[in-house]
Amino acid sequence: MPDESASIAAFGYELGVLKRIRRAGWWHAGVRDPESVAEHTARVAQLAALLAAEEGADPGRASLLAIFHDSQEVRTGDLPPTAGQYLVKPDARAITADQTASLPPGSRTMVRAAVDEYESGESPESRCARDADKLEMILQAVEYRDVGVGRVDGWIDSGRKALSTDTARRVAEAAVNLSPLSWRDR
Repeated sequence: MPDESASIAAFGYELGVLKRIRRAGWWHAGVRDPESVAEHTARVAQLAALLAAEEGADPGRASLLAIFHDSQEVRTGDLPPTAGQYLVKPDARAITADQTASLPPGSRTMVRAAVDEYESGESPESRCARDADKLEMILQAVEYRDVGVGRVDGWIDSGRKALSTDTARRVAEAAVNLSPLSWRDR
């Protein structure tokens, strides 16, 4: 049992590195200190639950998929889309298998299944989690635009094109027309 506890603690430390890894693509738009992968992931998980609730999917499952969707970036860093023409996209399932190899069976199975389901994009929960990832990027772009960062329209446009659920499309449409501080006016 102590080895299992230590392996969970070690994985927790590894996941903690996501708090220090910055979302690299925003540097191209001139953002000096972009949000971390962990900050991105937190809002993705929250949005995934909201989208799933509206789409009739399981909010808890969608949120779980979102929590682990970028956990591999501890090992690869956050690769901006521009890296795609030079690098082969890392295999999230293979990285996750390596990351979780020493975890106890229950934890290992849960994390691997979450990443596999997210990557497959076939379940309603995975579609909500994947849409939440794009929707979070859209919200972040609007927030950056609101504080004077230019050249974020490409992120907004590509995010909107990638959305698959009706709810996410409606939220994105509303988001691009709202002030990020609109919540204070209610």
